[in-house]
Amino acid sequence: MQRQCPECGDKLIGRIDKKFCSDGCRNAYNNRINKDSKNLIRNTNNRLRKNYRILEGLNPDKKTKTSRAKLIERGFDFNYFTSIYTTKAGTIYYFVYDQGYLPLDNDYYALVKRDD
Repeated sequence: MQRQCPECGDKLIGRIDKKFCSDGCRNAYNNRINKDSKNLIRNTNNRLRKNYRILEGLNPDKKTKTSRAKLIERGFDFNYFTSIYTTKAGTIYYFVYDQGYLPLDNDYYALVKRDD
């Protein structure tokens, strides 16, 4: 039985456990197979990164207050955050890594930075 590269179909020569004829074929095959999940992960990470930069830019002193309009104007997406922290009093903070926000009254948000 002749073994073939699953990407290009060329005959495989060499070790018995060799699966691809070249690194290029291996990369092309894996990129094609994982395309959908990689796009989802890349898009999610890009949104998280953008949210983080917005919070960091608006909160240089580790604690401040801002409006919902200011966050949205900069492109903040409230659907993307990395964790939720609920205090003993029941207050809910949303975090993008170490940058957090707390919804307040009248469409304002308290911005905080968690200590390392």
